[in-house]
Amino acid sequence: MRFAGFQKTSLIDYPDRVASVLFSAGCNLRCPYCHNGDLVEGYTGPFHEEVEIIEILLSRKRYIDSVVVSGGEPTMDPGLPAFLEKLRELGFNVKLDTNGLKPDALRECLPYLSYVAMDVKTSIENYPSLGTGDTSQISESIKIIMESGLDYEFRCTAVPGIVELESVRKMGEMVRGAEIFVFQQYKPEKTLDPTYNDIIPHTEEQIREFAAIMENYVEKVLLRV
Repeated sequence: MRFAGFQKTSLIDYPDRVASVLFSAGCNLRCPYCHNGDLVEGYTGPFHEEVEIIEILLSRKRYIDSVVVSGGEPTMDPGLPAFLEKLRELGFNVKLDTNGLKPDALRECLPYLSYVAMDVKTSIENYPSLGTGDTSQISESIKIIMESGLDYEFRCTAVPGIVELESVRKMGEMVRGAEIFVFQQYKPEKTLDPTYNDIIPHTEEQIREFAAIMENYVEKVLLRV
């Protein structure tokens, strides 16, 4: 694999661990509010090659114990499972961030993961506005993750117009019985669709209302606002 971005140290991307974060290029969604638009469309480099990445990770092993593979959408790269296997063999805890659109690739990655974070972006009927008309993979990936035995979270960026009270109820049905669901505050900056830079985020009070609804469906709701 090769990566479009590399953050050497993060205290927030892997719960309770110090991690390095790798960002793959390319995505199979086109969320208009995406903050990584440069990774989604037409990224041509520079890239960090796999050999370089592993060398740096090993040199920093005294400082980090985990690696997060994010994107873009990393499951689009057929080399992902083999790369994750290398990370595990080197002794790292490995977390994968995914949108859930490639359940077969997700399943292939599971043996090498310690943690999975899947975006549940909105209710199923709203996914076409994010760039996909085939949503059967979303439900399949949710099921795979919940039955995996791994630590995991489902998470949602609370974007006005895309995440509202009714869509939260439907999202709750999608993840019923899950361990953790996280609501993240939307930040209107550097969005793929520039018009989303002008959207006023939900208030913290509104997001807490979403959380109260979601508590009827999952074991624990967290807020990152």
